This record gives sequence, structure tokens and C-alpha cells, in this order.
Amino acid sequence: MQPISTNAAPAAIGPYSQAIAINGLLFVSGQIPIDPATGEFLSNDPVEQTRQCLRNLAAIAEAAGTDLSRTVKTTVLVRDLSRFADINAAYAEFFKAPFPARATFEVSALPKGAQIEIEAVIALKDA
Repeated sequence: MQPISTNAAPAAIGPYSQAIAINGLLFVSGQIPIDPATGEFLSNDPVEQTRQCLRNLAAIAEAAGTDLSRTVKTTVLVRDLSRFADINAAYAEFFKAPFPARATFEVSALPKGAQIEIEAVIALKDA
């Protein structure tokens, strides 16, 4: 197992790694919409928060030498599924067909009061 870390994404806020690379896959921990430059949310809007989560995922993928186009699976946690169509449209800005497999769940709360959290499994380029 190889831990992956980058300053271009928020630091872990607990006892976990930003990502772990193993057996040709990158397992990226759930990303909440923290702007790594400020350490804060830039918006409380779930659509803008979706974009920031995915920018964070992309930065971690890049640190591992891969990119979002090689995403195999994502898990999306949202606080309010009534905004799912808008969240889905923002999500689609980051992925092209064939789209990754995905699970989406509505949850009662997320760390730091985030509206959304996204984790991913991404294929490494050297695999």
C-alpha cells in the first residue's frame, strides 16, 4: 500500500489518508468541498460544493499520476436529494462516457456541515 498526499487537496481531518494506491487502483477518501487554499467552503450551495469535491478528487488523482477519466466507481453522499438533478449536472461536467459506476445516498449529516461528500476508486495509469 502506498499513501498518496497532496497540498492541492484538503488535508485529512482525521486518522486516514487522502488516498491509498494498491494493486493498480487508487482508493480516494471521501472529499468534502474544502478549498485547499483557504481551508474553508467557498459556497454552501450543493452544486458548487459538488464541483469543489470533484476538483479535490482530481488533484489527488493527479498526485497519484492518474486522472478522473480513469474513475471506476464513486460514492456520493448528499444531505438533500431534492437537489439531485442539479448535483448530477455538475457531476457530469467532470466525467465522460463510459461513466463510472456510482452509488448515491442521502445522509443526515456530513463533516463540517458539508452538503456533499464524494469518494472514488480510480485506475492508476501504470496498471
